[in-house]
Amino acid sequence: MSTERATEPANVLASARLKRQLSENDLRQCLRIASGGALAFFLCKLFDQEYGAFFCVYPMLLLGLVPSLNASLVRQFVAQGLVVSLEVALLFGLFGGRPALMIPIVFLLFLYRFALMARSELFLFGALGSVFLSILLNFASYPHTDVIDLLGYNSWAIVQSAAIAGLMFYLFPDVEPRPARTLPPKDAASRRHEALLGASVATLSFILFQCLNLHDSLSAQVASILLLFPMHWKGSHFAGRIRAVGTLLGCAIALLIMLMLYDHHDLLPPVTVLLWLAAMACARWHMLENGVPGIGFGALTTLAILFGQSLTHSQDIIFAIMYRLSSVSVSVLLTLFAVFLVHRFLNRFALTRHHSH
Repeated sequence: MSTERATEPANVLASARLKRQLSENDLRQCLRIASGGALAFFLCKLFDQEYGAFFCVYPMLLLGLVPSLNASLVRQFVAQGLVVSLEVALLFGLFGGRPALMIPIVFLLFLYRFALMARSELFLFGALGSVFLSILLNFASYPHTDVIDLLGYNSWAIVQSAAIAGLMFYLFPDVEPRPARTLPPKDAASRRHEALLGASVATLSFILFQCLNLHDSLSAQVASILLLFPMHWKGSHFAGRIRAVGTLLGCAIALLIMLMLYDHHDLLPPVTVLLWLAAMACARWHMLENGVPGIGFGALTTLAILFGQSLTHSQDIIFAIMYRLSSVSVSVLLTLFAVFLVHRFLNRFALTRHHSH
């Protein structure tokens, strides 16, 4: 089974057909996701790491999207992190404070990533690189941000996440080989459509976050990129609905955990245990959805962002839960509207018309 095709999510519509029960491999992946996410959160808070979302979200993305790990996938994960850090350093070093000059370059950076995803080549490199690039561009754009520190913590988070993923696959290996996923062939026009669609909407998201003060809207920003992973309008339209439901589920679980903890949210061991239980439940949902980004995966990333970025010793996440629920809802609606408009425009031309719709 090729590593590129092994990491590409199947058609997002498949997540609507839930499995009746988990296989042994599914259970092992649930344990990897929950244990890896809980360990990442524990280390993040224990060492008081800045940009906690990096340290908590990256392992969730890697363990949730990758059903099997090998040296090629680890190289893709580490390489895309280094490439993104270099791109952001050069971009803000040369054009910092001039976002208008950055827009065409940002479009090209997203374009080659979505082109790799559309061709099923180095899918993990393109998919995670798009998420990481969007996050880093937003954080680096604020004047109070030290870009060197930001990139340093990002590199640390990537290495730590790769180590955690390796440990989880060692502790909870698959019990049997996974079947290969067969993907339908795409013509050149469809690949151009998907690459241009993803790059255009991701760039519009970048422009919006540059125009508005949305420093605390990391969940909304990640949601706007994850909605593009189906690579076409029909998939994104369905993904938008399940992403909103997944965010609602993640926020509801986080609120329940906060109510259970009451004013003891500063005690790391009980928070970690409750987070593991919550992640295990969401990971089970994720695997019942055939392991593709759906409700369960949306809840997992929401939990990682809320607990990794917003929870501190002196502040709970009640306000953050309410804010993220509303911001993600708005982000999903705006992203779907942009996807629809760009899709209709690209379908007017034979060179960029998608074959499926």
